[in-house]
Parts: sequence; C-alpha cells; structure tokens
Amino acid sequence: MNEIAEIKLSYSTQGGNKDKFKVSSNEVAYNYFKDNWDTSTLEMQEECKALLLNRSNCVLGIYSLSRGGISGTVVDIKLLLVAAIKACASSIILAHNHPSGNLKPSHQDIKLTQKLIKACEYLDIQFLDHLIITKENFASIKDAV
Repeated sequence: MNEIAEIKLSYSTQGGNKDKFKVSSNEVAYNYFKDNWDTSTLEMQEECKALLLNRSNCVLGIYSLSRGGISGTVVDIKLLLVAAIKACASSIILAHNHPSGNLKPSHQDIKLTQKLIKACEYLDIQFLDHLIITKENFASIKDAV
C-alpha cells in the first residue's frame, strides 16, 4: 500500500498562546512573510506562502504552498484549505512574490483571490488578504477586488 505524504506546516516557534506573533495589519503580515522567506529568491523565482491564523490573528504556522518559475507558480486551493483545516486556522493571509518587482496584480492573481474568498466562505475561514511582495514593498490584491 502506498503511503501518502502528509502536508507539512512550519509552526510558530514562539511559546504559548500569549506569546504568539499577532498580525494586526497588512504591513505586519508583509514583514512576517519577509522574515520567513528566502529573500535571495524574491527576484528570481515565484513562490506562494500562507499565514495560518487563529481567531485572535496570532500566527499558528506558515505554509509553503508552491514554488514555480520566473513568471508564475501553481496555487492549489484544495491543498491550502487542507493545511488551514489541519492547523485549525480561523483565517488565512496568502502571499506570493513577483520576481519582476511589479506590484500590480495580474488577471490570474485577481481571479485566484476571488476563488479563495468564495472557497473560504464555505469552510467558515476568513480570507483576510492576498499580498504581492517584493524586497521593498507589498500590495494588497483583496483591496483591488
């Protein structure tokens, strides 16, 4: 019988609930993502990661969803939602980088954000935002939809 690899999450390494990192804004989320991203690849290869948060917006873990090429990466909504359910997350913030440095969301970025908003509603998980990040700045896609 074939074994199925389990989804792996990087859990917040800080102490108990009261010591967990709280995300209070998009800027705080952006900085948390940057601290947990290999910044040497930000301008080379597109990646997508998700912050999984509890009801108090404290980080439960960060999930590396995908890694692609220069101009794109595949985001499987089912895998993201499985990770969120496994972590008992109440909300999600998604982020991906644009190696070009362009912060303008593509048509695919907007479409993915709309699909994620709808999918999360079915599972009673808040989809807080989808960020495009670069070394210097970020943009919110949810604000653009």
